[in-house]
Formats: sequence, structure tokens, C-alpha cells
Amino acid sequence: MWRITISDACIGSGSCVGVAPRHFELDDVEGRAHPVGAESEPDEAVLDAVANCPMEAITVVDLETGQDVEF
Repeated sequence: MWRITISDACIGSGSCVGVAPRHFELDDVEGRAHPVGAESEPDEAVLDAVANCPMEAITVVDLETGQDVEF
């Protein structure tokens, strides 16, 4: 399982939502992205979202190893 977090650097560009809509959503109040769930099954779409984030605000941690997942 993976834990997806988004830092305060998020500017709400929505690129993560466009690439991986099952894993990310935009908050109507703050205008920033949030993970849909606290934990996620590994999915290549999440790594694509990390690679496409203009602010490098997304972090993915492998819960088994505790290490950042590299894309």
C-alpha cells in the first residue's frame, strides 16, 4: 500500500486530477488538490501525477518499506 500526501506547495493546477482522477480531487474551498484516500494500492497513474505536478508537491511512501516511491 502507498500513502499519498500533498504539501502546502500545491497551487491547485489540477494536473494530478487529470492524470489520476481515482486518486486525487480538488478542494472547492481551498482550491488545492487532496488525495481521495489516506492509502492507495500501487498505481502507475499516481506516479504519472507525481511526475506532472508543476510544484513537486506530491509525495508517495510505500507503507511496507517506509521509503519514498520513486517515479
